[in-house]
Amino acid sequence: MIKTIPLSKLVPSPRNVRRYSDAIADAELKASIAARGLLQNLIVRPGAKGKFDVEAGERRRKAMASLAEEKVLPKDHEVTCLVLEDSAESAIETSLAENFHRLAMNPADEAQAFASLIDGGASVEDVARRFGLTIRFVEGRLRLAGLAPQVFEALASGEITLDLAKAYGATSDQAIQARVFEQVSTGYYAPNPDSIRRMVLSGTVRGSDPRARLVGRDAYFAAGGRIERELFDDEDSESWADVALLEQLAAAKMAEQAKALAVEQGLAWVKPTLDPYASHDLVEGLVRLPAEPAPLTEAELARLDALDASYDEHAAVLEDEDSAEDAIAAAEAAIEAIERECQDIRARPPVLAPELKAEAGMILVLSRDGIPVLQPVFYGQRQAEVAGDDDGIEVVTSEGGESPRRSALSKRLVDELAMQRRDVLALHVASDPGLALDFMVFTLADADTLDYRARSATTLRGGVPAGPITGFEAKDTSASASLAEFRSGLDENWRGCASASERFEQFRALSDEARAAWLGHVVGRTLEASLNMAGERRIEFHDHLGSLIGIDMATWWRPTAANYFDRVSKAVILDALSAVGGPDLASRFASVKKGDLAMSAERVFAGTYITEVEVRDRALAWVPEVMRFAGAEPVEAEKDEPPLAEPGESTAASEGANDDVQPPRELAA
Repeated sequence: MIKTIPLSKLVPSPRNVRRYSDAIADAELKASIAARGLLQNLIVRPGAKGKFDVEAGERRRKAMASLAEEKVLPKDHEVTCLVLEDSAESAIETSLAENFHRLAMNPADEAQAFASLIDGGASVEDVARRFGLTIRFVEGRLRLAGLAPQVFEALASGEITLDLAKAYGATSDQAIQARVFEQVSTGYYAPNPDSIRRMVLSGTVRGSDPRARLVGRDAYFAAGGRIERELFDDEDSESWADVALLEQLAAAKMAEQAKALAVEQGLAWVKPTLDPYASHDLVEGLVRLPAEPAPLTEAELARLDALDASYDEHAAVLEDEDSAEDAIAAAEAAIEAIERECQDIRARPPVLAPELKAEAGMILVLSRDGIPVLQPVFYGQRQAEVAGDDDGIEVVTSEGGESPRRSALSKRLVDELAMQRRDVLALHVASDPGLALDFMVFTLADADTLDYRARSATTLRGGVPAGPITGFEAKDTSASASLAEFRSGLDENWRGCASASERFEQFRALSDEARAAWLGHVVGRTLEASLNMAGERRIEFHDHLGSLIGIDMATWWRPTAANYFDRVSKAVILDALSAVGGPDLASRFASVKKGDLAMSAERVFAGTYITEVEVRDRALAWVPEVMRFAGAEPVEAEKDEPPLAEPGESTAASEGANDDVQPPRELAA
């Protein structure tokens, strides 16, 4: 039976199953009742002395009692109630059902509801006051309403949690949200809010970014771009927030520059890229065209002769045991300057044959300084190799150009003769190691251009292993960038020939260094993925190779929040901090939340966290044990000799380099 009962006659029921409450939620309920009245009836049961026990709705009763004490409601305010006449046991069951089956609103529904109120003219403060909420809570729900559609739908359907949705809302750029959501949806690990937040915020770039330097602050501001600066930021460390806009401006500027260079150089085309090197995808379907360095002028030849003579004079000072220290230092500086000038003079731009230039193109890359640089390599479209007839059987013509002749030999005899002919060829190849090595390297390298309709000349294969994760590329690591630069620096002039025979002859005509670089490439790209740990990822022979080379892993890979610390437990991070800074360093971060701890650890192991010099040195040398090559020790250059090339620097060998300490390209040679 439904009836109205004065508030003063409603009392708590000893049978109500709810024993605990939430002060914040109670305040929200109180504000709601004050603004809109009671929206749900109380369930009561007749009690002693004319009172009614509230079996379900005690929080609402207490909220109205508090409002009555504040004189917002009268003490005898009439409350609509459902009066039960059943047993006490049924009353307990009713209380349990009323509380147990209550479904909280989905945050997506709340966001849409709040947005509708705002659209109807209410302010954020109005909504917060009417529902007893904080302004920050309402603003947070409104940010959810601004999520990219696919992210919002995932929140509404329960596919992602509220915390993940909030992390996507760290940026207002829906395009970035959608891109990160797509990346995570196709990933192989469950993301956490800190990872998502960092991924969407990586949409902001530093002022030192090559794209930012290319576009310039004035052009970026003029296009409506936003820059966010913290207290100690300068123009290099400030954050450019509108990355999509920056990309558009940078791409447009590179395209404009590429068009102008194509006209200036007389080329058919110039392809621009915002990367610092020509990626494999960019040059796929293209072949390098043969080009020679421009000849030296008479003046340049004379200058080189003068530099050679000057070099000999300064070298004599170094060889003289009686030379003073000042004279030795001056001679060393002079020799360094001479070598640099000689290198500049000999670094001639390539010259392409005039008949090829009309069809040729080049790649315009963006240097790390934000300067467009035309790579000194000419490319042409790959021509289809002449294949056999429709049946895949080569058609042989006579030397005189007569029409093809069919063989009158039986198939069995053809096969037997072919095998005997193969043995003759194999004997001679086996007896010529140089030819055999060239043939092997060429075959593995030429697999990228080989027409697969033609029959292969050998069973040699050296494809790239698929790897445990399809589509994963470690684009941000120093080693991956240097490997891509190594690949783009290979001499591919031989690829321009139509037939395999011509390509092989052109390949053999390359210098020893160029052919050795190809050897390193075709072997290196076959390596499987491995770690220094027990299990299926362990390949002991990889550790042996790394030990032989003496690879210093810390030079080529650094742990970051995205690639490591976000993906391990807090205990693992604290152990790493303790390993480089002892218990004192680890204790500084013991109470820090996991997400903040991951970012702090990234700074510590990048050397940007303020700490003692020895701790910083140990942090810069630290990598997880699984990433090290068992038995390998960091390679150190000997005194007065050039060190191992740093990541991102040119891999070309410098004259006088330590023969035992060489960058990867020289190791391949």
